[in-house]
Amino acid sequence: MKYFEIVRDPINPAEVIAKVGGPDIGAIVPFIGTVREFTKGKRTIYLEYEAYEPMAVQTMADIAKEIKERWPHTQLAMTHRIGRLDIGDIAVVSVVAAPHRDVGFAASAYAIDRLKEIVPIWKKENWDDGSEWIGHQKGFAT
Repeated sequence: MKYFEIVRDPINPAEVIAKVGGPDIGAIVPFIGTVREFTKGKRTIYLEYEAYEPMAVQTMADIAKEIKERWPHTQLAMTHRIGRLDIGDIAVVSVVAAPHRDVGFAASAYAIDRLKEIVPIWKKENWDDGSEWIGHQKGFAT
């Protein structure tokens, strides 16, 4: 089973959620990131995502290791879509399974924050009046 994926087709959140769980899990916390129409007052028409796929998948796995070190007995699955995405499309699904909800919520927020910080995924925001490539928030692209 692939716990970390970069895909070109629409993401089915139920398929990502089904990758985690078990008898000692009391909370499954999904995060579903969608393409919104307005960002910082600008109207988005659509987004284009690109990724350095092998490194992106490995970095997602590294995030899972960080989470397990911080919150033992957790599981993580992440899927990010690349290509053209329209308003309302699902761009990312991140799911944390944990023994308790408080750990699940904390680990879920950590997972998506780390994805945005370190995973080599870039998006081109296409607006009414132009476009711009935007990389992850830390590291080699800003």
